[in-house]
Amino acid sequence: MKVIGLVMLVVGVVTATPAWADDTERVLFKFRDKRITESSGLALSPTHPDIIYTHNDSDAGAQFFAVGMDGRTRATFTLAGAEARDWEAMAASKDPETGRGVLWFADIGDNLEGAWPDISVYKVIEPQRMRDATLQAVRYRFRYADGGRNAEGLMVHPKTGRLYVVSKEFVGSIYQAPKVLRTDRTNVLRRVGEAPIMATDAAYAPDGATFVIRTYFSASIYKAPDKLVSRVSMPALAQSESVTYTRDGSALLTGSEGIGSPVYEVPLPAKVAASPSPAQPAVAKPAAAAESSGVPISMVALWVGVALGAMAIIGIIARWAVR
Repeated sequence: MKVIGLVMLVVGVVTATPAWADDTERVLFKFRDKRITESSGLALSPTHPDIIYTHNDSDAGAQFFAVGMDGRTRATFTLAGAEARDWEAMAASKDPETGRGVLWFADIGDNLEGAWPDISVYKVIEPQRMRDATLQAVRYRFRYADGGRNAEGLMVHPKTGRLYVVSKEFVGSIYQAPKVLRTDRTNVLRRVGEAPIMATDAAYAPDGATFVIRTYFSASIYKAPDKLVSRVSMPALAQSESVTYTRDGSALLTGSEGIGSPVYEVPLPAKVAASPSPAQPAVAKPAAAAESSGVPISMVALWVGVALGAMAIIGIIARWAVR
């Protein structure tokens, strides 16, 4: 049961307004594959030009899709040795020794807010050919040092290869994984910073200098945990689920769930963009926008009030469902 869906059904009505969308955003493509019903994570291929990866949410199996920039699926991959309890995010990195791409899939969703004894992240070597195949996955188990929680954000530092999980809560957190991951025991995630309210995804910039945390409302750019650089207005989507950087770091890509859902490209402010694209330069926000989420405080209060009420109802339903 996708518990948070009920909350966003209500909140989505409130947020479905173009008033806070950036005029420079554009639809990069729409997914054309009808099997992609709940795109919940995005990652650009580290080695294949013009390939972006995505996966469905829970109950869809351990499978991901390689999609071209025209929205057409180039290949479908299944992970052997993996399960998909509630996949919520993915990330991509490069092996510094071999130069091969590495893909990470985060089975970290927990709609019962800590009911699972552990969570998992799967590592798979990126396929060299874009054709349907089954890939062997390595499973890493994790637990939070301060107790279980729901999460939808995963990011991997491009230089150190270190993993970070971002929780999805009204008071969210950034958790750091150990430097060396173990497959023979559960790895411990330790809190290293705060995260914005109801974070749905996260990603590191290609140069590792900054990272982004996406929420249902906007995107926050940090240079380190608890060191906010800027907030960026994002397009109004039915259910904002994913975020990643473009290859040059000058813009963000963000997507939503649903059949035929769009992937938007949103240019970043000049002060946080790695190298703005000449074809579509990043436009800096006014000074006031850099200090606010781009959403009126009264509207945020309304969202929180609606979500809290819905969550209370959902909590009762969830407890009844697991009896």
